[in-house]
Amino acid sequence: MTTAEPRRPDLARELIARAAQSAAHRAKRARNQLDAVQLGQGRHTDHANTKILGRLLADHDWPGHRLVGPRGARAAWSITLHSNNDPAFQRAATTLLGRAVEAGDALVQHWAHLHDRALITSGRDQEYGTQLLLSAGGIELCPLSAPASVDARRATVGLPPLAVALKAVRRRYTPDSSADEAPTVLLAGAA
Repeated sequence: MTTAEPRRPDLARELIARAAQSAAHRAKRARNQLDAVQLGQGRHTDHANTKILGRLLADHDWPGHRLVGPRGARAAWSITLHSNNDPAFQRAATTLLGRAVEAGDALVQHWAHLHDRALITSGRDQEYGTQLLLSAGGIELCPLSAPASVDARRATVGLPPLAVALKAVRRRYTPDSSADEAPTVLLAGAA
């Protein structure tokens, strides 16, 4: 990956700001701190972010490290990851991100997470075990294809064994006193 100044710092700033706003909203949602209006506003923001990123993808392909820098590329990945309202967009973005990985312009771990999310939002089983559900019952792994070989697949994309990743996620999302009221939230976090 390159560490040079990104070609489009303006796009990087916009992506980073949008992803940060969306992440703050998701954190409040996971803690059940939003009313119905705020939940709707969050869905609107995710939809708007998807549309804006879609235009950026049409103009530039995947916004990788060379175009928007590592932080901007991570923000684009996060926005795409949370574009659950548009599975076709996620699948198309996964293809573009895969090309950027092949060109050395993006992280393969980001591709694995997005690939899994696109599978889950399309109603299929994930391959790398990166997608989890946070519910009142705790952290659950979304359906996984060929579980016996998941750690071998994870190793090919630089992810730790699933048990290690799940332990870290469970530590991060330790239920608090409001866990019995927590909404079910799709997480990407078994890295």
